[in-house]
Amino acid sequence: MSQLQREIRQGKPFRSRGQEVVVALLRTADLVRRTVGRALEPHDITIQQYNVLRILRGAGEQGLPTLEIADRMIEQAPGVTRLLDRLEVKGLVRRQRCAQDRRQVLCWLTPAGLELVERLDEPVDSADAEAVAMLTPEEQEKLLRMLDAIRSGPR
Repeated sequence: MSQLQREIRQGKPFRSRGQEVVVALLRTADLVRRTVGRALEPHDITIQQYNVLRILRGAGEQGLPTLEIADRMIEQAPGVTRLLDRLEVKGLVRRQRCAQDRRQVLCWLTPAGLELVERLDEPVDSADAEAVAMLTPEEQEKLLRMLDAIRSGPR
């Protein structure tokens, strides 16, 4: 019986090694997501909202169109407009329809949004380090290469 089978109290073997790997990846991703989520929770921000703030910080003063934010998200979310609505209500982002293409909406961090994402750097960095602390730097590099291989595989 594998460690994963014990964790999820699964008495039967997995149907395939591939299924076990996928379940392990999903379970691990959930664990990491909860670790990072605990760092964000005191700031009343979700992981997806933090991701948008992080993306917009990287865009700088030129901002980004809504669709590009959606493309850059770590987790593909169909409701990017709703995410931006919530962040705008909190005063963390601002949006403006593009003058050249009225179909496009550009987004920027507000000063409050920039201040928050900068304040979150340390707690998120700590959560990231905690999530992989049991791995050596060499193991982290190897894991990155394996995850890259999975993401670059056929779709």
